[in-house]
Amino acid sequence: MMGGRCSNLCFCLWPSNIKSHALYSSDIEKWAENEQLNLPVFKEYGLEELKAATSNFSANNIVSEHGEKAPNVVFKGRLNGNGRWIAIKRFQSSAWPDSRQFLDEAKTVGQLRSKRLANLLGCCCEGDERLLVAEFMHHETLSKHLFHWDNRPLEWSMRLRVALYLTQALDYCSRKGRELYHDLNSYRVLFDQDCEPRLSCFGLMKNSRDGKSYSTNLAFTPPEYLKTGKVTPESVVYSFGALLLDLLSGKHIPPSHALDLIRGKNFLMLIDSCLEGHFSNDDGTELVQLASRCLQYEPHDRPNVKFLLTSITPLQKEKDVPSNVLMSIAHETTSPAQVSLTPLGEACSTCDLTAIHEILEKAGYKEDEGIANELSFQMWANQLQETLNTRKSGDSAFRDKDFTTAIKCYTQFLEGGNVKSPTVLARRSLCYLMSNKPQEALADAMQAQVQFSNWPTAFYLQAAALFTLGMDSDARETLKDGSSLDFRRMRQ
Repeated sequence: MMGGRCSNLCFCLWPSNIKSHALYSSDIEKWAENEQLNLPVFKEYGLEELKAATSNFSANNIVSEHGEKAPNVVFKGRLNGNGRWIAIKRFQSSAWPDSRQFLDEAKTVGQLRSKRLANLLGCCCEGDERLLVAEFMHHETLSKHLFHWDNRPLEWSMRLRVALYLTQALDYCSRKGRELYHDLNSYRVLFDQDCEPRLSCFGLMKNSRDGKSYSTNLAFTPPEYLKTGKVTPESVVYSFGALLLDLLSGKHIPPSHALDLIRGKNFLMLIDSCLEGHFSNDDGTELVQLASRCLQYEPHDRPNVKFLLTSITPLQKEKDVPSNVLMSIAHETTSPAQVSLTPLGEACSTCDLTAIHEILEKAGYKEDEGIANELSFQMWANQLQETLNTRKSGDSAFRDKDFTTAIKCYTQFLEGGNVKSPTVLARRSLCYLMSNKPQEALADAMQAQVQFSNWPTAFYLQAAALFTLGMDSDARETLKDGSSLDFRRMRQ
């Protein structure tokens, strides 16, 4: 099983190589001491709120799937209230039949807050629906960057950083009483908007009634789990060892095959050929040795997380180089001017409200043609004359920069008829920005997007509101969305 027993393997191969770090230095914990995470407290979301965030769980918003017969799907979404990007894991209908168990488990995991985790923000438990809501990670999974890279392989320094940050995440969870992690693998390691590695919070949830703690190939499953079906802290260390092999080799090598190479002292064959000349043999040897210790057949022969942390910390290279530089990915703080933007996009990127007002005033209602036709018909039927008059009054106040009156009139118009106008929503959004009410401005811009899903103006105004709210990364992402829509329009 799993290539046979190998409990003394690493000690036989390298009796003196492994570095001893007897003290669990307070320096190692400094990364976690002053974490300032701008995250809300855990909450229960309504199903309708999550449907709105994901366009009713549209297939276009699926970012990953797990399994074929019983998929637990992860969607990308965006909350209407504050514009926050989220990841939503939707379990199959028969998972977690005990709603109280699911809710209690989610609340416990939701108390964790670490910059090394993709943190759990909330959950939804309505009817048969069981959903988890977590921070969205913009730069995909370790699996993508290790096995399916496009331009260049992951650098050695970045691989060492992934190993360290992952160990720090496991150490944090252990110190908070959550030392069990289910199915640790390269798909569970994600990269945030700054390209910092994070461990998905989803693996911290205890096993659901219908699921399994390990859904990967049995060749990667801890041997004791195959016998007992239970996850232990030692099982997590075994999976960490398999992940170290991924980092070393750039391939998903079964532990049994890797251990055969190590026994034959062919461990350099495990090292990714793309890394040749970019790391020292001593570093490679120590990481191979550490992986082999994690993969011991007998659980009691494996090291604990504290030992892993003290062993991996001294191996770090280029510690002062930002992760996005190591990964050759442009930082999210890149100037919006580097994105090709229309004049409205430029004005929103700099929150030039005067310029935005001039552009919206000049554009008029040309984007509302279908709605204008419907309004004209209803006017002919004498059904909406008074409502239309309130819009005209709002337009007059908007033109004269009387934004308080414009808000009042536009609100009467929107509440007084069955027809919604994205242009009115856009204009009221700017009025709210002019009145120092960015949260209301964001809500209107997002509602305009609902009414007219491919309208760049709605995205640009969202970006202006997000910049005003201090959510610069989300604002830049939204600017890109608006620019992309503009580009598509020009090509049509």
